[in-house]
Amino acid sequence: MAISLPDLPYSKTALAPHISEQTIDFHYGKHTAAYIDKMNAAIKGTDLDGAALEDIVRAADEKGDQGLFNNAAQSWNHIFYWNCMAPNAGGKPQGDLAKAIDDVFGDFDGFKKAFSDAGATQFGSGWAWLVAKGGKLEVRKTPNAETPFTEKGVTPLLTMDVWEHAYYLDYQNKRPDYIASFLDNLVNWDFVAENLAKA
Repeated sequence: MAISLPDLPYSKTALAPHISEQTIDFHYGKHTAAYIDKMNAAIKGTDLDGAALEDIVRAADEKGDQGLFNNAAQSWNHIFYWNCMAPNAGGKPQGDLAKAIDDVFGDFDGFKKAFSDAGATQFGSGWAWLVAKGGKLEVRKTPNAETPFTEKGVTPLLTMDVWEHAYYLDYQNKRPDYIASFLDNLVNWDFVAENLAKA
C-alpha cells in the first residue's frame, strides 16, 4: 500500500485569518501531496513498498539516499505540522506540558523566545521544533527536510514550518509575524501534550 495524503484535521478555512485557505490549497494540496507522490514513486517495487512512513524516512537516512529522504522526511514533517495546529488554539499550554516547559525555559515566555528565535534564525528553508530527549525538552531547528526523530531517543512534540511556502502568501517576507501568529493562535497544545505523554 502506498502512503496516502491524510485528510486535514480541520477544514481548509478553519485556520483563517492566520493561515488562509489559499495557503492551505498550495501548501497542503500541492506541496505536501507532491512530496508524498514523489516518495511513493521512488519506493514502488522496492523493499520499502508498503513500509510505514517513519521506517521509509529512517531507511533513506541510513542508506544516504538523499532524494528519497527529502521526499519521505518532508512528507512526515508536513503531516506532523498539520496536526500541530488547530482552530482557535495557541496561547499557553496546561498541566504536565506547562510544567515541563517551565522547568527548562523558566516560563512560557522563555519557551516562546527560544522557539521564535529558532524559527527566525533558520537560514533559508527548514523547521523549528520542540522535542523531548532524555526526559527533557529542547528547542531545535533543522534545515531543509531534516527531522529530529532520526536521532535515537528524540521525540518530536511540535514543529513549525519556516519554508517560505508555509507563510509567503499571507505574510510575504515577514517570517517573525507568521511565527508570532503560529504561537499565539494556532498551536494545538493538546496534540503536543499527547506526544509528550508518549515520549
